[in-house]
Amino acid sequence: MDQTFLAIVFGPCDKCSKEKPLRPVTVKSEQRSYCSLCVEMMATEGLHENETLASLKSEAESLKGKLEEERKHDVELHQVAERVEALGQFVMKTRRTLKGHGNKVLCMDWCKDKRRIVSSSQDGKVIVWDSFTTNKEHAVTMPCTWVMACAYAPSGCAIACGGLDNKCSVYPLTFEKNENMAAKKKSVAMHTNYLSACSFTNSDMQILTASGDGTCALWDVESGQLLQSFHGHGADVLCLDLAPSETGNTFVSGGCDKKAMVWDMRSGQCVQSFETHDSDINSVRYYPSGDAFASGSDDATCRLYDLRADREVAIYSKESIIFGASSVDFSLSGRLLFAGYNDYTINVWDVLKGSRVSILFGHENRVSTLRVSPDGTAFCSGSWDHTLR
Repeated sequence: MDQTFLAIVFGPCDKCSKEKPLRPVTVKSEQRSYCSLCVEMMATEGLHENETLASLKSEAESLKGKLEEERKHDVELHQVAERVEALGQFVMKTRRTLKGHGNKVLCMDWCKDKRRIVSSSQDGKVIVWDSFTTNKEHAVTMPCTWVMACAYAPSGCAIACGGLDNKCSVYPLTFEKNENMAAKKKSVAMHTNYLSACSFTNSDMQILTASGDGTCALWDVESGQLLQSFHGHGADVLCLDLAPSETGNTFVSGGCDKKAMVWDMRSGQCVQSFETHDSDINSVRYYPSGDAFASGSDDATCRLYDLRADREVAIYSKESIIFGASSVDFSLSGRLLFAGYNDYTINVWDVLKGSRVSILFGHENRVSTLRVSPDGTAFCSGSWDHTLR
């Protein structure tokens, strides 16, 4: 016999007003107290002829069984890709080495012109580079060390950065000689803990930030006004990535709570959440189509999540890899996943087959950041060895 409820209170029912044993029930976020008869009547309201609670439970169990049977036919991504031709091993060479930072490089980003790069470092400096000539075009000294985040504006006319100062500062870029960039600084965002990541939206007028205070936020660049805040992570948020513009107003974030969360920028709500990593998530990056994203974690794995299937579909790891993945990014086609690791290497994975197709050496310390260029012809990595390649 089903146990309908456990009576813990005796008093007037909120529906029939009779003195009876009551059950606490939440209705539209309000706490109510109903007797057993009223609970049964409410539960059967809307049932069709010949329907009972027992028949509905039986139908639900039947549907659950059918669903479990269908799930047995699910296959992994590498199984689907068995007939796809393997990539084979290939060699990539270092074309340029950018030297100029006096301490660990923590973040970098490409300009949309596919030529310029902005990087930030533990030395408190933000540098804009010409990746073709290796020349430094701009340099800003921040008021704090550990500049952990930087980003190029879509127009290429501004950069944003921040770190242990808890702020996100925006600097306009010009080509005037002897310009004082610090005098043009605009403080946009203010968190209660360090700034871990920032990214302009599809215009120069709004910027997304992630912070060690466990939140992400959307800001108006011109006024500095907070437009939307995103609460849901249980610990420091370490990374974020904006979805491709054609797929909608969403972004993904990852953090020390081992969760990757997908957010609706308009409502501020989390629309999907994934918790399969065993340690901090250091990096997240959308697949070029926007239908999936990858994550890199201190648990030494990278993972691929399909947003349509609402599940993890691939894990990229090897027993010989024991150090954490600090950064990830996709090739323009989406076939390759580049991942930087704390063992000074960059591993290149075949996204479909899950196999490693190349391993890149050259850095002399932890690889902290990497990004593929907007046209997909190159990628840049930054390291604790003070250089970018």
